[in-house]
Amino acid sequence: MLSFEVSFPTQIFFGMGEINLLGERAKTLGKKALLVTGGNSAKRTGLLARVQTLLEEANIAAVLFDKVEPNPRTATVDAGAALAREQGCDFVLAVGGGSVMDASKAIAAAAKSGRPIYDYMRGNPSGSAKTLVPVVEALPILTIPTVAATGSEANSVTVLTHWETHEKSSFNGPALFPKIAILDPSLTFTVPARVTAEASADIFSHIFESYLISAPGTHVQDGISENLIRLVVEHSVRAIQQPDDAEARGTLLWASTLGISPFALAGRGLRVGMPLHGIEHPLSGFYDMAHGRGLAILSLPYFEQVILPDRPERLARMGRNCFGIVAGDDHACARATIEAVRQWYERMGITERLSDFGVTRDALPRLAEDAVHIGGRGFGYLPSSRNLNAEEIVSIYEACM
Repeated sequence: MLSFEVSFPTQIFFGMGEINLLGERAKTLGKKALLVTGGNSAKRTGLLARVQTLLEEANIAAVLFDKVEPNPRTATVDAGAALAREQGCDFVLAVGGGSVMDASKAIAAAAKSGRPIYDYMRGNPSGSAKTLVPVVEALPILTIPTVAATGSEANSVTVLTHWETHEKSSFNGPALFPKIAILDPSLTFTVPARVTAEASADIFSHIFESYLISAPGTHVQDGISENLIRLVVEHSVRAIQQPDDAEARGTLLWASTLGISPFALAGRGLRVGMPLHGIEHPLSGFYDMAHGRGLAILSLPYFEQVILPDRPERLARMGRNCFGIVAGDDHACARATIEAVRQWYERMGITERLSDFGVTRDALPRLAEDAVHIGGRGFGYLPSSRNLNAEEIVSIYEACM
C-alpha cells in the first residue's frame, strides 16, 4: 500500500425519510438555492414539488434550473451558472442522479468564477485547465441523489461533455465536495429496472477498476471493495425484481457512495484511476448512450484482453471472493469470473452490443484516439494494468460490436 492523504468533508445524512429534514440542513448553507434537476423524473414522481415545499417552509428561496440532460453538457452548465449569478443564489441544491449532481458541481464552480466551464476541461486548447484545476472556489453544494450509481453525492469529481468537440472528461477539486449529502433510499424506489441495471454496473465499475490494478498490500481497501461488489451483485437483482425493497435500495445507495470514496481507492497508486471509464467516455460523449450500460458492454472484453493476461490472480480473487467461483488455478478461475459477470449482466437485462447504439467500425479509431488523449491526460497512452495504446483500445471496441 502506498502513502496517501484522505480528506472527506461531506456531511452525510442517510436514512429513510431524511428528505424531510432538508430545510433544516439547507439553512446552514445559505438563503437562496439554485435548485438543479433534470427535465422529467423529479417532476413526474412529485419529488420536485416536495423539495420546493420543504424549502419554502424553511424560508429558503429557490430558483429552479431543470435543464440538465444525461451526460450533461458544458452549454447547460454555463446557462445554469449564469442563472445562479443573475438571481444571486448563494448555494446549489442538486436533486437527481449523477448527471444532475455533476452538472451542479460544475455550475457551482462557474457561478463563482464567472468563467465558461469549458475553461476547466483538459481539451480546451488554451490550456486554462492547468491553472483552474483543482477547483478551489465554488458555491456550497447540497446533493440529494435519486439514483444509486455515481457516488457523485460525496466526492470531488464532475464529468461533463463539451458537445461541440464531443470531449467527455472529468475534473475535480476540494471545492467540488458537497458540503451536505442527503441519502434517502425511498427516493430511489421509482428508478426503472433498466436504469437500476445501468447504475449497478456503474457502481461495480467504480470498484473493480482500481481493485484489479491496485498496488500490492492494499488489504483493507481490497476487503472493502470485495464486500461492496458482492453486495451490489446481490442487491441489484433484488432492487430490479422488487423496486420498493428498502434494504436493497439502501444497500445500493450506500455502496455507490463508498465505492468511489477514498476509503476504497486510497493507497492503490497515484496513477491508478478508472481506465475503463476512459475507454467508455468517448462512446457516451459521441453517442449519448447511458454511461453504465457502456461500461457493462466494454467490461467483458477489457477483462479478456487486458486483465486476464496481466493480472489473472486479481481477477480470480474477485471471482472467488465476490462471485463464489471455486475453479482451481487462477487462470481457470479468472475465466469463470468473466462468465459470472456476463451472467449477472444478463440477469439485469444488459445484453446489447455497441452496434445497437449506432456505433460503426469506421468510428472506432477516432474514439480510441480520444480515449488516449483525454483519458490518458497527455501521456500518450491510457494507464491500466499496462499502458494501453489506441490500437489496443480499438481491439476492445471491436470485441463489443
